[in-house]
Amino acid sequence: MSDFLSDYTSGGKAGSNTSSGTGPAPKRRHRIAFNAPVILAFTALSFAAMLSNYLTGGIANRLLFITRHGSMLNPLMWLRMFTYVLGHSSFEHWLSNFLIILIVGPMIEEKYGSRRTLVLILVTTFATAAVNNLLFHTGLIGASGVAFALILLSSFASYQEGTVPATLILVAVLYIGREVVNGLTADSISQFAHIVGGFIGCAAGFALNQAKAHDAK
Repeated sequence: MSDFLSDYTSGGKAGSNTSSGTGPAPKRRHRIAFNAPVILAFTALSFAAMLSNYLTGGIANRLLFITRHGSMLNPLMWLRMFTYVLGHSSFEHWLSNFLIILIVGPMIEEKYGSRRTLVLILVTTFATAAVNNLLFHTGLIGASGVAFALILLSSFASYQEGTVPATLILVAVLYIGREVVNGLTADSISQFAHIVGGFIGCAAGFALNQAKAHDAK
């Protein structure tokens, strides 16, 4: 009995832990999770484009990152209809767009997948450029349209088949309504790009959720 008590008081428990191979729990090492590769790559490419524009004194934007009305026979015309979304007129312009994209984009990519997120970005980019070049003679630069598409799409987070989310109505009224009003006044930012991006985000929200509901059946 005394041997048992001495073993218990002198660390018998520790001995049992040692014999079972257990010890102090190892410290967990936190690592960076690249949870949204498309959004992260988009952000990195756009930052690189902005940096190249600063280093070239604005030449990069004029050559590659602004799309405007022109000859469709020019190969650069087609290239700029995609690359303009990477360019921005200033760091503040870039920051205002990518703060939204980095907040909303990962949620969209995790919900719908990287491939669909990439398709949404490409479709929004091209559609906005195409309509701008057909209807206007002003240059278009920046990811504003993509940011608005992601904002509108995010309002479908709690979408249920056969319903229209109240969040979608509020976002549409507040964001698109504001852009329509602002578009009637002179503005250095293309309000039109915001509106097109918003409508594409709405269409994508309905289409993606309908497809998801169909797959679940």
